[in-house]
Amino acid sequence: MSDNFIICTRAINRKKEYIPEPGISSYLMVPDDKLPTPEASIKSNKWFLELRKAAIWGQDSRDNNLDRGDILFFVHGYNNDQQIMMNRHKQLKEDLHKAGFKGAVVSFDWPSDNKALNYVEDRHDAKETAMKLVSDGIRVLAEQQKPDCSINIHILAHSTGAYVVREAFDDADDAHLANNSWIVSQIVFIGADISSGSLSQGNSTTDSLYRHCVRLTNYSNLYDSVLKLSNAKRLGMAPRVGREGLPNDAPTKAVNVDCTKYFGLLNSNEKIKKLEQKEELGTFEHSWHIGNIRFIRDLFETLKGDFNHTVLPTREIIDGHIILMYK
Repeated sequence: MSDNFIICTRAINRKKEYIPEPGISSYLMVPDDKLPTPEASIKSNKWFLELRKAAIWGQDSRDNNLDRGDILFFVHGYNNDQQIMMNRHKQLKEDLHKAGFKGAVVSFDWPSDNKALNYVEDRHDAKETAMKLVSDGIRVLAEQQKPDCSINIHILAHSTGAYVVREAFDDADDAHLANNSWIVSQIVFIGADISSGSLSQGNSTTDSLYRHCVRLTNYSNLYDSVLKLSNAKRLGMAPRVGREGLPNDAPTKAVNVDCTKYFGLLNSNEKIKKLEQKEELGTFEHSWHIGNIRFIRDLFETLKGDFNHTVLPTREIIDGHIILMYK
C-alpha cells in the first residue's frame, strides 16, 4: 500500500478536521485507504524530499546521464470534496503508471465543497488559494532542482481547476515572487471552466500561463453539457474552452485536442464504452477523462513532451484539427 502526495489548502476546524474554507498549506502523505486528515501532515522539507525520490525514474542518456524525473500536479474542479478528490487522484495515478508513466502524482486540494449550489463560493475560494499552487508547490520544487538531476513538472487541471491554475500563474507574476524563472513543462486542461477567449495570444489573464510553460494542451468536448451557457450556474459567462476549444488566435505553444467525435462514439456504443472506460467518476460528459484508457494514453504521450504533437498514436488530423481517435 503506497502513500499519496497531497498539498491541502483547506482550513482546519476545532475538531481537527479539514473543512471547505481556505487555510494554510499542509503537506500530506495519505495512505490509499484513508482520506486526508491533519494527522497525515509532515514537515515540508521531508515531504519535498520524498516527492523528489518518488519522481526520479532513471537517467537520460541524451543529457550526460543525468537523473530524470517527472511530477504531475492534479488540480481538481468545482463541487469536489476530499472523497471525490482522492478517488480521482488514485485512479489517475494507477492508470498513468499502467500506461508507462514512472513519475509521481501530486494532488493540489483547494477548498471546494460538494454542494452543487456553491459554484460562486467555490470560485472565490479557488481564487483565494490559487497562488499557493505556485508559491508552496511548483516554485519550491524549481528552487530545489540540482545540476545532476532534472525533474519535469507538469499540471493536469479539471474544470474549475483550470481557473485555479490560470489565477495561480497570474497572481504569482503580479506578486513578483523571488526567483520568478520557474517553469513547468506540460499544462493540460480537461473540461476546463474558463473562457475560450482568455487563452488568446496577448490576453492579460493568460500571459503568465504561457510564459511559464513549454506547452499547453486543451481537451475539448462539445457534448459537455456542464459547460453549456444554458447551465444556470454559468448564465452570462463566455463560451468555455473545455467545450468550445481554444480560440483561433491562441499562441503556437497551445494545442487543442477535440474529443467530440470520440466521446460521441464512447457515449453511444456500450461495447466500446465497456472496453475504453474503466471508471465513471462524476458527470460523465464532464469527467470521463479520468478512468478512460484512450485519454490516459494520450495524456502519457503528451507528458513525454514530443516536439511534434500532431503525430501521437492516439490522434488524427481532420481538416487541420487534432482529433482524439478511437483506433
